[in-house]
Amino acid sequence: MRARLDEIVFDCGNPSALARFWAALLDAEAVDREGHWSYVDPPDMPRLAFQRVPEPKAVKNRVHVDLAAGDIPAATAEAVRLGAVALGELVTDTYGQFQVVHDPEGNEFCFVSG
Repeated sequence: MRARLDEIVFDCGNPSALARFWAALLDAEAVDREGHWSYVDPPDMPRLAFQRVPEPKAVKNRVHVDLAAGDIPAATAEAVRLGAVALGELVTDTYGQFQVVHDPEGNEFCFVSG
């Protein structure tokens, strides 16, 4: 049986607020479903869903999202303006560049190029 990626689900404390952050970052619309579930469905990308869980984030993500950005410093600055936290400096290696960032609930993601 073959499968396809339908959505990526983030556990979080405030699904609506986190969906609004990601919607602004991805130039999409946040949709609230019930009181414990929200999502963002950007064109040409998998849907990102946000589900309320009672426990706070306690460890580093085992999976993270990479977002392609032509101008990583500008994308990082916009994410920070929206409530994210940049971690460390912009890294350049043989594959290109990347910047590690935490969303407002501490979920790690990266802006990448190359």
